[in-house]
Amino acid sequence: MAQLALLLSDIAAVSLLVFGLYFPRHRRRDLVVAYLGVNVGVVAVAGSLSAGGADTGLGLGLALFGVLSIIRLRSTELDQHEVAYYFSALALGILGAVETDQVWRSVGLMALILVVLFVGDHPRLLRSYRRQLMVLDTALPEHTALVAHLEHTLGARVHSAVVQRVDLVNDTTVVDVRYRSRPGVRAEGDTASRTGTASAPGTAVAVRP
Repeated sequence: MAQLALLLSDIAAVSLLVFGLYFPRHRRRDLVVAYLGVNVGVVAVAGSLSAGGADTGLGLGLALFGVLSIIRLRSTELDQHEVAYYFSALALGILGAVETDQVWRSVGLMALILVVLFVGDHPRLLRSYRRQLMVLDTALPEHTALVAHLEHTLGARVHSAVVQRVDLVNDTTVVDVRYRSRPGVRAEGDTASRTGTASAPGTAVAVRP
């Protein structure tokens, strides 16, 4: 009976995780399948090994899923919030499969995971702070000039600008910039796009948020 309660709790938790939190916020269908598959797979294997009384086998099974998750994460590009959802689905599966006499503790931990993701990935939390990998159509090897140029282009307060590459031949700079947008201030690119005018030399092109 306790194991059935954990299984039902896991089904409810992973459904809320995927269809209540992740997909409405990020709309990536392929990861919906990945999160559900990881969760169900962990529950199936860990639950089977745990029911058989094979403690060593259970540990080996969980270690195997850990290795497979690393391979999965290295096989495609995932954002950090997607990694968090991935391991949350994995953790929910483990909590739902491992037999315990304290069912409410496992259910409480499942709820804690959901609450943390709800708050930590909320669109309103630190929404003015952003990160972009940008390509500037001018070479700016001097850091102060680079930051000033980025703040003018983005209309934001730059907190960090890490130069990836400066090409003096093609006159370009690739920079990883982290900044805080300013309310009511438009970026240079936004102004140009709304007025229909061409952007001036030295503007930036964001290639990845």
